[in-house]
Amino acid sequence: MLDKLAAIKDRFEDVSQLIVQPDAMADMKNYAKLNKEYKDLEKIVIKYEEYLEVLENVKNTKQIIDQEKDQDFRAMAKEELEDFLKRQSALESDLKQMLIPKDPNDSKNSILEVRAGTGGDEAAIFAGDLFKMYQRFIDKQGWKMTIHDLTMGTSGGYKEIIATVSGEDVYGMLKFESGVHRVQRVPQTETQGRVHTSAASVAVLPEVDEVEVELNMNEIRKDTFCSSGPGGQSVNTTYSAVRLTHEPTGIVVSCQDEKSQIKNFEKALRVLRSRIYEIELAKQNEEIGAQRKSMVKTGDRSEKIRTYNYPQGRVTDHRIGYSVQNLPQVMQGDIGDFIEQLRIAENATKLKDGTE
Repeated sequence: MLDKLAAIKDRFEDVSQLIVQPDAMADMKNYAKLNKEYKDLEKIVIKYEEYLEVLENVKNTKQIIDQEKDQDFRAMAKEELEDFLKRQSALESDLKQMLIPKDPNDSKNSILEVRAGTGGDEAAIFAGDLFKMYQRFIDKQGWKMTIHDLTMGTSGGYKEIIATVSGEDVYGMLKFESGVHRVQRVPQTETQGRVHTSAASVAVLPEVDEVEVELNMNEIRKDTFCSSGPGGQSVNTTYSAVRLTHEPTGIVVSCQDEKSQIKNFEKALRVLRSRIYEIELAKQNEEIGAQRKSMVKTGDRSEKIRTYNYPQGRVTDHRIGYSVQNLPQVMQGDIGDFIEQLRIAENATKLKDGTE
């Protein structure tokens, strides 16, 4: 571990020199990349330097204990040594976590898609509840959400809703939400008071740029149509909404939230890139077996990941067998505990794989 940390410190010093070069800002994309690398490495280097200081204190204190004749002084040194050893252990644990290879997509913005699944009108209502849950969580994080496209349910909620979420480490936190979410409750549409099971699917995609996914515009069919809005507003009068069809994959993306057709086209193109990137990423993961041993799968939309049991007030994440009895708070956006537990499980798996 010390060799890895020393190499990281060397790289940090190199990057520190590169970003202050007179021509560093000539290539803004590379400059931004270097700045991000600097910030990521700085956190590790600060912790590493603290760790080296503690190691030195442990060494010096042990020498005092071995050489000192005064019993009171030796007793004080032993107490100090105990504290230093505890700090050493804590720093080693922190550094091991920091050295776990990060998903390069974690720092990216995300495309969030929520769709009603089985369960008819109740599934659409539940999809709406899930989306509100994410909106509240996103607000708490200080992130920004922009809705691209939506289709309302006949009795409320959404048949489908797509949004972009932007902020710091958005994908790294939201990626665990991808999959099928199941609800068990008495639907608003149920007159007999019977508990029904419905589902909604959530997809979280990393937002990618043109460099990462190069699209052939000759393979994309563009259609325009009148935007639809509540109450028959003026959005119905212009052909500003855009529908893109990627012919090689059959992926269809629509966007109608902007009044400008150009802006809707640009937003739809971003979503399209992300969906194509997801397909390519899934192929790569399958080829290298990246998900073979992982207990926390983040990209399978067909996998049932969580159940919201209203009669018992319980929410259970099936991937890690983790349950809480505070369903109302979870639906108010308190999903940080689930995300933290899933991140711990993922890191534990990575640590285990790294030592095999």
